[in-house]
Amino acid sequence: MYVLVINCGSSSIKADLLDPATGARKGSVRAERVGTDGAFLRVDDGEPEALGHADHTAALRAFLPRLAARVPTIDAVGHRVVHGGERFTRPTRIDAEVEDAIDKLSTLAPLHNPPNLQGIRAARALLPDVPHVAVFDTAFHSTLPRRAQAYALPHALVAEYGIRRYGFHGTSHGWVAQRAADWLGEDVRDLRLITCHLGNGCSVAAVEYGRSVETSMGMTPVEGLVMGTRAGDVDAGVLIDLMRRAHLDADGLDHVLNRESGLKGLSGVGNDLRDIEARAADGDDRCRQALNVFCHRVRKYIGAYAAVMGGVDAVVFTGGIGQHSAHVRHRVAQRLEFLGAHLDEDRNRDAQVDRANPVYAVSPPHARTAVLVVATDEEHAIAKATADLCLERDLVAGADLTIPVAISARHIHLTQEAVETLFGPGHRLTPLKALSQPGQFACEETLTVVGPKRSLERVRVLGPTRPACQVEVSRTDEYHLGIDAPVRDSGDVANTPGVTLVGPQGALTLQEGIICARRHIHMTPADAARFGVKNRDVVEVAIDSAGRDLVFGDVLVRVKDSYALEMHIDTDEANAAEIEPGHQGVLEGTGKVARLQHRRTHFDPH
Repeated sequence: MYVLVINCGSSSIKADLLDPATGARKGSVRAERVGTDGAFLRVDDGEPEALGHADHTAALRAFLPRLAARVPTIDAVGHRVVHGGERFTRPTRIDAEVEDAIDKLSTLAPLHNPPNLQGIRAARALLPDVPHVAVFDTAFHSTLPRRAQAYALPHALVAEYGIRRYGFHGTSHGWVAQRAADWLGEDVRDLRLITCHLGNGCSVAAVEYGRSVETSMGMTPVEGLVMGTRAGDVDAGVLIDLMRRAHLDADGLDHVLNRESGLKGLSGVGNDLRDIEARAADGDDRCRQALNVFCHRVRKYIGAYAAVMGGVDAVVFTGGIGQHSAHVRHRVAQRLEFLGAHLDEDRNRDAQVDRANPVYAVSPPHARTAVLVVATDEEHAIAKATADLCLERDLVAGADLTIPVAISARHIHLTQEAVETLFGPGHRLTPLKALSQPGQFACEETLTVVGPKRSLERVRVLGPTRPACQVEVSRTDEYHLGIDAPVRDSGDVANTPGVTLVGPQGALTLQEGIICARRHIHMTPADAARFGVKNRDVVEVAIDSAGRDLVFGDVLVRVKDSYALEMHIDTDEANAAEIEPGHQGVLEGTGKVARLQHRRTHFDPH
């Protein structure tokens, strides 16, 4: 299979024809100054070829036949689209409706979505008989928790204008996180990573267990780090003052923030870091200041994101600057020893990565937190996502493939030692009723859960006993208790808050162990084969609840011989979908069913 990947800017086109299974390039084209009299293109880094006054359609028409001649057929086209808003959280087949939606999102990315759309329309006109897929920069960050999405602005304004944080460079962050995990020999869903995409555009992401939970860019790509020509974080009061005293209107301020700031504004010599480093070495004070501010901002975000995740397993540098500037990596990594992140200066100076050798460790082997340089390859990532969708490995078909839905109320899992502390020496849990999952049961025993603010009475204990104590609550419960419980897979209680459990014979204070359980589906291997998924896949499911249809994303698949097919959501999620349980309990079937819609897995070319 061969996929053409197209990335259109306002005056440029990048096109790569590649095999999504291997990443091997069959041809690359770069068109520049599109829409002007000086338009030209380069094929495979060859000499520039004049195009005259070519628009996007004319430029594509000029090189597509030459690329197409290199392979038996172009099977699909993948398009980079910067902003997908709230709607597009995964790769999506393009039709007229999707084109219209991308157009409407141009208000959120006026510099990016319009040229992206120009390229889509031109390519669809020239290649009408192959599937076209949009891959969105914002999609990887769709897992940001609400607290990370929100700006502290009046609710009425936020609601009317759709103001929230989306994040960008998601394709790159997701790609390098997976490459880092592969190099470490770990599942990305078991790691806490901080990925630093540093180039002309810069962003940092906190990738916790495979999901983006924080990122430095916001509603637009202006927020966050110092970039080539973009300011990054600026006190909003400064902007108001500039509009008043420098007599800047909205367009003028936009120009300053996007075109004249960042490294260019600080250094006075432009936005090319190589020039700035050279001038700094020769004593240019403004260039030295530009480097200091740039690196300080990156280091500040790394420290913040380590705190957000409660630790970090690896810090990853990527992008043009992240991959090639040993000086920047050196400055950024200073004072990160408290995270266990140490830099080996010799390895840092020698670091070189490319598509054939994409990962290089610049930390010593004994470092508790790895520091890695990883080559990003957004074109390969887009091609793989496009191939997955076009081969329908991302689609789960069949109207009969439904999953029973159950509501999981707050409950407690205990060790045998905890049982005896709370209920008396020698006590054994007393089954009250069997649960849908084989071997599990609700117990007669209940406990009081005491938080910093309030308590929850008569919280049911589930059996049998487990190796570690765990309390599962909803978001409503955590606010009632006055704690901040993370969304975690069941059993993953490291670096979580603690609570006090009070029983009839004693009390037990847990130093950690309270979570909001991630929504998940239990199924047997036979069920998994029917649905075309595997253990720990992440899927989307739709629930039809009498007029309040709701699609839940980020649903974990758990596969085990002893499981019974069932999707578990908590009480808050059930309320959102207007699902009513038959009666109160620990785990109650609802009579509702879910339909598996899409799955997100690693690309499998076979």
